[in-house]
Amino acid sequence: MQTVTQFLQAHQTEALETLKALLRIPSVSAITAHKPDVRRAAEFVREQLASAGLTTELVETDGHPIVYAEWLKAGDAPTVLIYGHYDVQPPDPLDKWVTPPFEPDVRDGCLWARGATDDKGQMLTHVLSVAAWLKAEGRLLINVKFVIEGEEEVGSENLDKFLAARRDQLRSDIAVISDTSQYAPNIPAITYGLRGILACEVRLHGPKQDLHSGIFGGAITNPANALTRLIASLHDAHGRVQIPGFYDDVLPLAAAERASFAALPFKEADFFASVGVTAGWGEEGFTSTERRWARPTCDVNGLAAGYQGEGPKTIIPAWASAKITCRLVPDQDPHKLLKSLGQFLQAQTPPGCRLEFAEQHGCPGFVADRNSPFMEAANAAIREAFGVAPVMIREGGSIPVVGTLKELLGVDTLLLGWGQNTDNLHSPNEHISVADFHRGILASALLWKEIGSKR
Repeated sequence: MQTVTQFLQAHQTEALETLKALLRIPSVSAITAHKPDVRRAAEFVREQLASAGLTTELVETDGHPIVYAEWLKAGDAPTVLIYGHYDVQPPDPLDKWVTPPFEPDVRDGCLWARGATDDKGQMLTHVLSVAAWLKAEGRLLINVKFVIEGEEEVGSENLDKFLAARRDQLRSDIAVISDTSQYAPNIPAITYGLRGILACEVRLHGPKQDLHSGIFGGAITNPANALTRLIASLHDAHGRVQIPGFYDDVLPLAAAERASFAALPFKEADFFASVGVTAGWGEEGFTSTERRWARPTCDVNGLAAGYQGEGPKTIIPAWASAKITCRLVPDQDPHKLLKSLGQFLQAQTPPGCRLEFAEQHGCPGFVADRNSPFMEAANAAIREAFGVAPVMIREGGSIPVVGTLKELLGVDTLLLGWGQNTDNLHSPNEHISVADFHRGILASALLWKEIGSKR
């Protein structure tokens, strides 16, 4: 391991230049004009893995290619499946960037570019750590398999097909993903839980066209008025979601988890101030951290109805719509709850309106065993690389591939984030700390040693 550490130290400049080269490729998967760039990014990642000594393949899909690579020469040692993505979000609005989004710039101790932390910088830490082992030691203490996709930012439409088709080839003991964040600067974290999600769109249809509110008001059901009543019915005065059966399968928070959350350096007033509000709201009986990480929620994400132009227009709109998502916790079934939500809203739809309920995507929540041997290995690796033990946290967001890996491959996932929530993911001026990028590579290299010792 000492030779690997020395190799990483001697090649820090080269590692940063490799990341810069990848960041210069505008691999925006959502924009058709960038399709050749997305392929270039895939080929770049494949070449990095091939030059390290792995067997590689560029797998064609109906969309963007998937990079698959493997090194399986460690016998009966554990096998680690490493997932990441090389595609990025659109960089708009361009006028908000200090430097161009695809011209990487180092300043203030950070590397600034689209994809720096989501997910090129974080994904590349594992590619570079495996390369360091093979170049410095000529071997790994584990077997590795890489799955790096190019459609994460547009829904991973072809990933599930790939995983299902290659189920036997991808069998592993543990998966590793770095697409989360540390808890705070100099407070590394292992994310052991994620919330799931369900999504839908609700549309109330009323009259066949917009109507004059003076002539027809009071005689015709207004879809906008009706929809707001439906939305209001989703919560009671105590913040509890009113969808029938919503809490039936909720995995409760253990007392030890609540205590560990409470011990984190978190100030609620500072949290509210950081997002520009003076107070919060949510399910009574739980802290803001508990609500965000480990309790289910229901939120309206968008509303549309009637006239939106300048000045008044006195109408009863023909329709009104809302986009709704629920964040779910482990053991809640998104498909069952989507059905329950649709029935709940249908039962309250007033005469004169017709409810159109469109189910969209969903995935379950995830929670891992905090005391597994793989968690212990990750804890030891991060503690050595960062000089401080990681905290154990949950995240309020969803990473659907984690559930898919569990469902299709029966494998749990280590979620190890090297970036920060303040790295402007999906926003202008995305960046990653250069020091954390190098610490992430070292932590990854140490993780392979720690997991290799678990045989």
